[in-house]
Amino acid sequence: MFQPGPRHFLFRMLLAAICCVAGTHACGREIESRHSSPDSVKAVEVLSAGEGLVEDLPLQGGGFQRVLYTAARRETKGIIVMFPGGTGEIDIEKSGQVKNAKNFVVRSDDLWRDQGYGIVLVDALGHQSMRGQRSSAAYAEVTKKIIEFAHRQANVPVWVLGTSQGSIAAMNAASHAGGSSLAGLILTESVSILGGSHETVFDAHPDDVRVPSLVVANVDDRCKVAPPSMAQSIAQSIRHAPAAVLTVSGGAQRTQDECGSLTPHGYYGIEGKVVDGIADWMQKTQNRP
Repeated sequence: MFQPGPRHFLFRMLLAAICCVAGTHACGREIESRHSSPDSVKAVEVLSAGEGLVEDLPLQGGGFQRVLYTAARRETKGIIVMFPGGTGEIDIEKSGQVKNAKNFVVRSDDLWRDQGYGIVLVDALGHQSMRGQRSSAAYAEVTKKIIEFAHRQANVPVWVLGTSQGSIAAMNAASHAGGSSLAGLILTESVSILGGSHETVFDAHPDDVRVPSLVVANVDDRCKVAPPSMAQSIAQSIRHAPAAVLTVSGGAQRTQDECGSLTPHGYYGIEGKVVDGIADWMQKTQNRP
């Protein structure tokens, strides 16, 4: 067995010193990449270096809404406001790092930006669970401020996209968006059956949506509150705007929670296919006369 000699030991110490002289930030990135979970390491690496613009949007009555904007990597076609599922707590830090990076809307950030879309990630209000609040009139007012922020980043169409519980927020945003502030609405694996949050996309006023809408459903989704069989009903509830259904299949199961991010419900393993399908619909929608 190889035993390191004094020279080898001194060489290793010298390398460590050089690393730390170069900056603790560089050393920290190496440590972070080693200890991050394999499932989220790509998204964490993308956003951990402080990439993008973090802004705390002031709210009426106090408090703030934290958002993170990352620009497209090519000519910008549009900006997508992303509402995550679950509690909504993705924990955006001031540096731009997203601590809870497993959610589909975070994992797919790179893919969207490569397609030419800027991304606005929306964190939970006050770092508290958003369950039960997303369909409220008060939260609709918050979404208006988020959409205004998105429009300030570039003179391009703005879309809203929600996944799972986040689809409730996206529906609420679209149903309260005034005039031509939105180009369209995208709902992915939407909560349509009452569960622990005591609200569904049907509580977020789909009858008031006036923008082209897409409902995405994975036939392999086993989340009880977001069955793919409800996709047509969701689309039909959007009565005053064109609504389409995109059906996908596949995905890996990495957790026992059928409604978790690392499952077919969260498009784990099929992110590229899903993003391509949605982007194709978006492009066709924008090209309509």
